[in-house]
Amino acid sequence: MADKVLPQRQKRKLRIYISNTYTPGKPEGEDAEKMSSWELRVEGKLLEDPGKQKKKFSSFFKSLVIELDKELYGPDNHLVEWHRMPTTQETDGFQVKRPGDVNVKCTLLLMLDHQPPQYKLDPRLARLLGVHTQTRASIMQALWLYIKNNKLQDSHEKEYINCNRYFRQIFGCTRMRFPEIPMKLAALLQHPDPIIINHMISVDPNDQKKTACYDIDVEVDDPLKGQMNSFLSSTTNQQEIAALEMKIHETIESINQLKTQRDFMLSFSNNPQDFIKDWLKSQSRDLKLMTDVAGNPEEERRTEFYQAPWVPEAVGRYVYSKVQQRRQELEQVLGIRLT
Repeated sequence: MADKVLPQRQKRKLRIYISNTYTPGKPEGEDAEKMSSWELRVEGKLLEDPGKQKKKFSSFFKSLVIELDKELYGPDNHLVEWHRMPTTQETDGFQVKRPGDVNVKCTLLLMLDHQPPQYKLDPRLARLLGVHTQTRASIMQALWLYIKNNKLQDSHEKEYINCNRYFRQIFGCTRMRFPEIPMKLAALLQHPDPIIINHMISVDPNDQKKTACYDIDVEVDDPLKGQMNSFLSSTTNQQEIAALEMKIHETIESINQLKTQRDFMLSFSNNPQDFIKDWLKSQSRDLKLMTDVAGNPEEERRTEFYQAPWVPEAVGRYVYSKVQQRRQELEQVLGIRLT
């Protein structure tokens, strides 16, 4: 069965919601926290998400780092980090709670989880290729197009690239082989830049209901992809697909036959006389091939063919071969040698 082309990933808008609450400290003796504290929440959802299964907010990221004011919380407690691990449980949001009764500046660094992975190019090569952050395959394609358009491939030794002045500055060589490109390119690839959001955590009671919103572009699977995967994995559907493919094949064969017939009739209607001549020649050649006829039957029909000088000798040779053949047959039957 032929390979199926699955839908590509789509770009969607992910809206990030950042809010915080503040809890003032309580006097001595009351059943509550004695110190003032705040809690930061980072949540998000896809806009206009048509899918029935909602993706967890954390599933869009490889890591999230919240950097608090270093002067307030010190060098050992000002960073809150989350990194994806093989055993990571996805979550709808992140919460950070710290003591404090003053406004706090914080910076959020979000690293998207691109599938397939993306890389940021060295600035010099990025300017040359017009590619900033892309997948490795897209970067290789852009590099090959640049080599092809600038005719850097050696005309005699096709496996070599003759570096121009830009390539010499970037790759540090005057000539390189195609198999060396991935290794040299790896040194010029970096992790993509994170998404940076600056936010102010407010302890003002009037700001408690305020929520900051930020929209970022993310890639998600086409909803049709899941439906296609489930359809293709079903045994019943596979049989249906096989039957449809067979029907397509038979339809194509029928179309080809009808096209041949149409071409035959169209050629005859355009020029009947030439068509008949060509058709007779073709039939004559086909008949000769099918019957395996040797010589030239048309010439052999005429008496002049048998009046040529070679005919007596050919007849003599033929008669002699027949006599010798008959003699051998008689010797075998009688069991004696005739002289």
